[in-house]
Amino acid sequence: MNTRRILAQAQLANSIGDGVYLVTSAFYFARIVGLSATEIGLGLTLGWAVGSVAGVPLGHLADRRGPRGVAVLLAVVTATAVASFLFVRSFAPFVLVACLYGTAQTGLSAARQALLAGLVEPAERTAVRASLQATLNGGLAVGAGLGGVALHLDTAAAYLSLFALDALSFLVAAVLLVRLPAVRPAPVVSDGPRLAVLRDRPYALVTLINAVLLFYMPLLSLVVPLWVAARTSAPAWVVSVLLLINTGGVLLFQVRVARRVSGLRDATVEVRQAGAVMFAACAVFALSPYGWGFLLAGAALLVIGEMLLASGAWEISFSLAPDDRQGQYQGFFGTGTAVARMLGPVVLTTLVLGGGTLGWLLTGAMFVTAGAFMTPAVRWARSLEAA
Repeated sequence: MNTRRILAQAQLANSIGDGVYLVTSAFYFARIVGLSATEIGLGLTLGWAVGSVAGVPLGHLADRRGPRGVAVLLAVVTATAVASFLFVRSFAPFVLVACLYGTAQTGLSAARQALLAGLVEPAERTAVRASLQATLNGGLAVGAGLGGVALHLDTAAAYLSLFALDALSFLVAAVLLVRLPAVRPAPVVSDGPRLAVLRDRPYALVTLINAVLLFYMPLLSLVVPLWVAARTSAPAWVVSVLLLINTGGVLLFQVRVARRVSGLRDATVEVRQAGAVMFAACAVFALSPYGWGFLLAGAALLVIGEMLLASGAWEISFSLAPDDRQGQYQGFFGTGTAVARMLGPVVLTTLVLGGGTLGWLLTGAMFVTAGAFMTPAVRWARSLEAA
């Protein structure tokens, strides 16, 4: 049995579903479910807020019951949540299902990270995680392509079929995860708090810094398209090219970038460089009203920053977490993604669309400052470990 191959197959299966969801969900909820833009935004924000709170206890459950079984269960719950969206036609049920979806997705991510930590030697975890990230981007591209077909057809049948496909993708992932070796549950520790990560201040600081850097996530999917429409003369289709640069860059180069990381020192350097490159990307995006070629250059810089951040953050999140508590620690670290999804759109649209060039520079300054703070934060965590 090839553990890495099965992990990659499971990642590919549910990332295709995620790609479908990312491209079609807003249109589906508006046109089929019949929700307003405000209701959609509020419901999804509440869903990810609940998910961010649930990540730690679900990660703890993975530690105590075994990450494989918990990952399989949460993949099935995610499939159930997506399938439930097929029957939602009003706001209150939509919020409930969105909370179930956000909780299951966040918990599944924590359980899968704990499963990876249990199946892969520490020195190889960042490299394996990089290959899975490349696979994820390939799956997202396939799912986005299928979603594009549904948007072109713009029929209820097309949207419903793809949401059913999304649910099926998580069931396929669950079946694949069952084939992996079981990881023995961590022994119960009688002394100390059960959710030790909540009292680990250095790890909380590292997670906060990573969350700030993850604010790059809404840039290409939301902020840049709005900027293109409002402030540049670039054709609308250039947004698709920017997303292709991002997806293709990660697919082709993420593994190569991750190979440069072989410990915490390398990881903090990668994160610091990521902040600097993201600052450069923001500065270049600010120049795009003078020529849409700057958009292409900005997207290229942004994907470099994204790959540097991912490689460094994976190493940091695994290395600073106790081996018997990887689930709860990965669940806590994963809240950064939920926070970025909740707050990133509001913060960045306010800064960039409201502030123009200055807003872009302030956004870049936020990234470079956060990247610079990662080194002393990790040093603090290591000093407490040594003590």
